[in-house]
Amino acid sequence: MQSLVAKLNERCDAQAFDTYWYLKDLKTGEEADRNGDSVVPSASTRKIAILMTALKQVNEGKRSLDEPFLIEEEYQNTTSGTFQHLKPGFEITFFDALVMMIIVSDNTCTGKVADIVGLDEVNALCQSIGMTGTTHRDGRGSATTKGLPWDHPIEASNATTTRDLGVLLDLMVKGMNDDEAAKKLGCTTELVNLGMDILSWQKLRQRLPYLLPPDTKVAHKTGTGARNQNDAGVIFADGEPRYIFTVLTDMVPKKLPDGGAGPGTASLHIAQMNRMVWDELVG
Repeated sequence: MQSLVAKLNERCDAQAFDTYWYLKDLKTGEEADRNGDSVVPSASTRKIAILMTALKQVNEGKRSLDEPFLIEEEYQNTTSGTFQHLKPGFEITFFDALVMMIIVSDNTCTGKVADIVGLDEVNALCQSIGMTGTTHRDGRGSATTKGLPWDHPIEASNATTTRDLGVLLDLMVKGMNDDEAAKKLGCTTELVNLGMDILSWQKLRQRLPYLLPPDTKVAHKTGTGARNQNDAGVIFADGEPRYIFTVLTDMVPKKLPDGGAGPGTASLHIAQMNRMVWDELVG
């Protein structure tokens, strides 16, 4: 682990932007991080907590996965996902909305899901499990924050830390088989497994999974902000969760000093880091 940490940090030091990461080896329990408690704009990595809050409310009987979910025009003022382009007024199920929120980061669904479950409830769940550096401020994401300047203050956006994301994912891993861990999320093991499955259906695979063997299962959620390229996930090997890796970048310029594209470089940087971790821990 010590050698891997040095290699990861050397790669991060060479970038023209900031990188924060958290790693947990699920086989040995070893943890490592780079500024893992630093608060950074979360972008859509926030949706993991929204998903688990929604599933908690399903467990409590407040919501049903089969209940109708109306796609209304007011939620289509967004730049993320696919439903922004469709005619408003059609219905899907709450389950379908949760899936679309994760697998294509659909903010038409995210905004309404966040309104239904309530950001106070999302923040309460985060605080209850130790995500002390995480704050959900805006349920609609890009629908209301796309006008933020590149150098906006952290307090103007949804925010989290790489360690917080790791705490949530670690509890989900444990909650897949352990009733007590699932209860900490307000869920059953069945609902935690559903949440993990939905994360594994992710279609935006240009970051953590990008350089891994093509059949590798990665349960993750990407995030793209005004100056951020993020990803957080659980990487599986031999059918079991092998490690947790969360990466948040910040202050990513649109154009790098060498003329390259900052966001694309940051996405590839995350993929290259994760390949380094894979080679070390899985081989």
